[in-house]
Parts: sequence; C-alpha cells; structure tokens
Amino acid sequence: MTHPTSTEIAGRIEDLYGAPLAALEAHARDQPPGMLTALLGLHDTLAFAERSITFHRERLGQLIHPERNVSAHEVVHVLDCARRLAEAVAVRDTQAVTASAVLQSLVRIEPAEQVEPPEPPPAALPTTTVPTGPAAAATSSAPSR
Repeated sequence: MTHPTSTEIAGRIEDLYGAPLAALEAHARDQPPGMLTALLGLHDTLAFAERSITFHRERLGQLIHPERNVSAHEVVHVLDCARRLAEAVAVRDTQAVTASAVLQSLVRIEPAEQVEPPEPPPAALPTTTVPTGPAAAATSSAPSR
C-alpha cells in the first residue's frame, strides 16, 4: 500500500493554508497550539520516519552485503537495524494515514467578499387619525349648548 510522502503532505498543508511550509512553521511558533501545529507535527514526524527508513535500509544493506562475512557479533547489529527499520516503516505508515485523513477532513475556505448589509426598510411614517362623524362630537370636551 502506498502512502503519501512527507513532500505530498507538505504540499497539501501549503494548499490548505495558502502559504509555504516555512512561513507556516514560523507563524505556528507565535500561536497557541491548534490544527496547524498538529499538522506540522505530523509532517515533521513523517519526514523523520522517511529519513530513518532511508538510513536503516542503507545500513542494513551494508551489514548484509554479499561480499561481507557476518560474524556472530554482527548478527545482533543486523537484527537491531532490521527492527529499527520496521519501526520507522510503522511510524511512517501511521503518520501518513493520519495526516492524510486529517487533511481530507479539512477544506480551505476562501474569505467571503465584503458584502454590504442590506439597507433597513424605511421607517413607517407615524400616522394620525382624525375621527370624523358623530363619534368626534361625543368625545369633545367642549361644553355643548
């Protein structure tokens, strides 16, 4: 099963946040821990695991080179190197799957254009009702003759 590499994960983080990884790392140092810090941590661990895989694979190749005699003392080194290689692969796989899943769950949201709020409806003009007819005469406070 192929997993995304640290380079691919870095590209996805850059796309998500719209800035180069170095700028994001500098920005994250000045911020409280959050999603960016977590993603950068996943990326760093993934990159370290990839470097470790490369190193231990090369070292294991040197230890078991066909032209080399492997003594009983060196068998311990071969086994230790193989164990470390397996651990690095497990870390790489776990970090790659986790980082990929988190990045898939996140979506870059473009800032909305500044929309002016709609104008409030014009205020209704106060209306005055003037009573007409007999009701007006009945409520009059003027003395009648």
